[in-house]
Amino acid sequence: MSNTGFWIIVVVIVFMFGSFMSVRISPREKALGEMRDRARKLGFLPRLMAAPEWIKHTTYAGKPGGMVAYYSIVLPQSMHAHMQARVVDGRLQVEKGVNILQDVVLDTRLKGIQALEVQSNSAGFYWDEEVDLYGEQLETMKSVLVELAERLK
Repeated sequence: MSNTGFWIIVVVIVFMFGSFMSVRISPREKALGEMRDRARKLGFLPRLMAAPEWIKHTTYAGKPGGMVAYYSIVLPQSMHAHMQARVVDGRLQVEKGVNILQDVVLDTRLKGIQALEVQSNSAGFYWDEEVDLYGEQLETMKSVLVELAERLK
């Protein structure tokens, strides 16, 4: 085999190795996927959505808007009026809807919660998933959501 053939084979192998390495999932993405699966098993409906203006979410670059995680649960046999509340210094500040939850202090174990939204038969948190990549606060989030929805009855 000639010297040129050898270098062609080496270049092809290096190219293939680079392609395989770019397909690998990053540890952060893997942790997010596992956390979202765990959330689904707990009854959450996790989704990534464009941040509504009322929560005043900013991207890591400091621009308003961007994408935010919304983790909601379905509350069967419940009917609630639509309510939106932002979290300011650990307290709920109602933006729209019933004022029953105004200034309610959230559980101190909940990190990264930006807002709460309660609809007819569901309740959910807008939150920063990066704060809890392993989903250690998911069970607490669910119990707090149920408790807050019960207060609105």
